[in-house]
Amino acid sequence: EVQLVESGGGSVQAGGALRLSCTASGFTFDDSDMGWYRQAPGNECELVSGISSDGRTFYADSVKGRFTISQDNAKNTVYLQMNNLKPEDTAVYYCAADSRGYCFTTITVGYWGQGTQVTVSS
Repeated sequence: EVQLVESGGGSVQAGGALRLSCTASGFTFDDSDMGWYRQAPGNECELVSGISSDGRTFYADSVKGRFTISQDNAKNTVYLQMNNLKPEDTAVYYCAADSRGYCFTTITVGYWGQGTQVTVSS
């Protein structure tokens, strides 16, 4: 059974930091492209950051310089370090594997976690 379990969400004040974790099981993590998406109420789902199986990374313009994606293949875990958080970062954050840039709200491609809430207050 494929599972992606996110953790690390919470509530912080603007300027604070959080680290999200996503632990995967049931598929070959090393061969997978991993991504973090987010969806805020009333907003479309967006790809925040991704890391390919060969280590290439992607960041949305809105998070460049503040968020860092990394992975630990020994732990089958991908991380999203979020620094200097802003109220507009408030959203449910989802971990996905092999999603090819498609958010589950459009079409479900790959594997998805259940999401973790991040709330940033001003």
